[in-house]
Amino acid sequence: MSKVRVLLAEDHTLVRLGFRALLEKLEGVEVIGEVSNGRDALRMSKEAEPDVVFMDIAMPGLNGLEATRRIRDECPRTKVLMLSMYTNEEYLQEALRAGAAGYLLKEADRAELELAIRTICRGERYLTPAVAKFTLDAYSRQGEPNTSPLQRLTGRQREILQLIAEGCSTKQIAQRLDLSVKTVETHRTQLMDRLEIHDIPGLVRLAIRTGLVQAG
Repeated sequence: MSKVRVLLAEDHTLVRLGFRALLEKLEGVEVIGEVSNGRDALRMSKEAEPDVVFMDIAMPGLNGLEATRRIRDECPRTKVLMLSMYTNEEYLQEALRAGAAGYLLKEADRAELELAIRTICRGERYLTPAVAKFTLDAYSRQGEPNTSPLQRLTGRQREILQLIAEGCSTKQIAQRLDLSVKTVETHRTQLMDRLEIHDIPGLVRLAIRTGLVQAG
């Protein structure tokens, strides 16, 4: 059988090296590359077509959630396994809405890594036990599940929301995304209207709550 080709997307070097060391000990797994942000994860996914991307949920510039959405659209054969430090129901739901095939805590050991990879490569979903209970809870609730406020936004608006929450000015966002200042201002006004949040602290709180950025 051919090896499972894995791309690592994690902005903390020590965490990335730790995962690489664990993955390289697994039979039938090949790490084909490492990146430190969502934009490079998308680029390498299109270039190298990995079987699995280990994707950090919170990375600067383009976070793992938005990168996952784009990979699922542009590289449908690639499966994304979301990495997180948090057993947070909202983070889990955002990851699944983005199209992740699984959700894994960064504290996972080698045995769980192997189980997660084998599970999603069979076309099944893998959820680390600490968060799997949330999906059972969701089935037991009455009525339609709540939709994420992020679903009201376009991909570009989610990207701008993340940069706002990271403290970038309108001019810095325009330079980063190669847009005019006026275009960024228009997107900011529209996303505020769609979210019904009209101040920066409110946007930052939403970005933290939904996993676009990390607190602190």
